[in-house]
Amino acid sequence: MFKPLVSVIIPTFNRANVVKRAVNSVLDQTFKDFECIVVDDGSTDETDFVLSEFSNKIKLVKTENRGVAAARNSGAKAAEGDFVAFLDSDDEWKKEKLSKQLQYMKESGFRISQTDETWVRNGKFVNKSRKYIRPSGDIFYKCLEVCAVTPSSVMMEKELFFDYGGFDESFPVCEDFDLWLRMSPKEKFGLLDEPLIIKYGGANDQLSNNFGLDKYRIISIFNMLNKNKNLNEEQRNALKEVLSKKIMIYAEGAKKHGNSDEAAWVERLSAEADHFF
Repeated sequence: MFKPLVSVIIPTFNRANVVKRAVNSVLDQTFKDFECIVVDDGSTDETDFVLSEFSNKIKLVKTENRGVAAARNSGAKAAEGDFVAFLDSDDEWKKEKLSKQLQYMKESGFRISQTDETWVRNGKFVNKSRKYIRPSGDIFYKCLEVCAVTPSSVMMEKELFFDYGGFDESFPVCEDFDLWLRMSPKEKFGLLDEPLIIKYGGANDQLSNNFGLDKYRIISIFNMLNKNKNLNEEQRNALKEVLSKKIMIYAEGAKKHGNSDEAAWVERLSAEADHFF
């Protein structure tokens, strides 16, 4: 029975127009010891027809629509490889992504790593701002303000993924921010400083356009303080400082826009967070 070294997981939902590009970028890798798992998260467009072209080249997992976190977790549960690598269905890999990243991890000893990336927005190459320059090593403090790791570039030991419980399926957005934050106090993240993925931006359906990003980052940080008993004092203080700032900004924004439900929610959370201080 074929047991690949790497399991590549592509979650997709109603992206028939781009998922073929993502799958082809995996199948065209110079490194061949992998399986490609596509998780169709309840698509209602032509995704099924598009993927039928790859019927003997991919492992297709079909689920009801439960969100990207559940889709990635479903892919990981179906994975046979020692490593898992993720690719969003609107992004693509360069041909040597797997071979170079595996070699980097072998030589460096990292259990999880990412690569650099090229950004394309509305068909044009764009430069990243400094805050999105990818970190390496101890990335805990970098994780507090932004999502410091790009899911489409990540490769990690499958065992490590399950050690941390995978992606939190209660998060409709920021599930990646949450996982990297949970991992970062203990795990060191490698960075292969070469742009081996192309990230496409500007589409209306991208989760990064969702207004709820700040809300779920607040929840993630709150959960870290509430549940993680292995943080040192410096880490806890950093989390408390960022949580306090984000709560204040979110509350002000909710009130400014007349969103009384969100204002009430964040005020309740703020009261619960008082015992951290």
